[in-house]
Amino acid sequence: MPIFILSSDSNGTQDSVEFPPVHLARDDGLICVGGDLTPLRLISAYRNGIFPWFSEGDPILWWSPDPRLVLYPDQISISRSLKKKIRSSYFTITMDRAFEEVIHACAMFRGEKRRSTWLVDGMVEAYIELHKLGYAHSVESWRDGKLAGGLYGLSLGRVFSGESMFSYVSDASKTALAALCCHLQHHNFDIIDCQVRSAHLLSMGAKEIPRRGFIRQLKASISREGIAGRWEFEGFAIGD
Repeated sequence: MPIFILSSDSNGTQDSVEFPPVHLARDDGLICVGGDLTPLRLISAYRNGIFPWFSEGDPILWWSPDPRLVLYPDQISISRSLKKKIRSSYFTITMDRAFEEVIHACAMFRGEKRRSTWLVDGMVEAYIELHKLGYAHSVESWRDGKLAGGLYGLSLGRVFSGESMFSYVSDASKTALAALCCHLQHHNFDIIDCQVRSAHLLSMGAKEIPRRGFIRQLKASISREGIAGRWEFEGFAIGD
């Protein structure tokens, strides 16, 4: 299967940032190389089930894997011990309070753990810009006034595309994810796109579905009105 080469967005029009159909992706999910990380390009990518993922020194690589890892907000699996910690208010949860701090922490955490270094400076800057435009959002877990963990991602319509999470204190990122699911349930979101297989997310209820089904769900959900403006956490609603 050929790999499509994207040119940089020279005139800022929708036509200049279009992507090929995702069924043309390689078996490993790679579909395009090149282009740029402008807000218009990134939004176009996510609307089509495509996301950037590359390392420092590489060209921009665009992916649409099959199968796709997703988490339905009402199907999150929360352990008994985590429920106990949530109910005790061990962490204070906020949203969109410290987006830049969260994304920089995600990048630093991955580096410290010697994980994939795809959160390069250009990616960080691009998502900070999307946050300023109201598309990217963060969830923060605080402990004793310090940032203990969190996550960030992109919201389009009733879809949240999770990008990265970190935890400096045990269960901080899990609590942030539980908070996100409660928030998305409250606002009738349909799905969280977790992108690629992760044992951590599978343990919390995520599942792999065929790309075709994901794209069908994506198209329906992004056509629905999402949450405008800055996000505010409205509290947990966790059953037994």
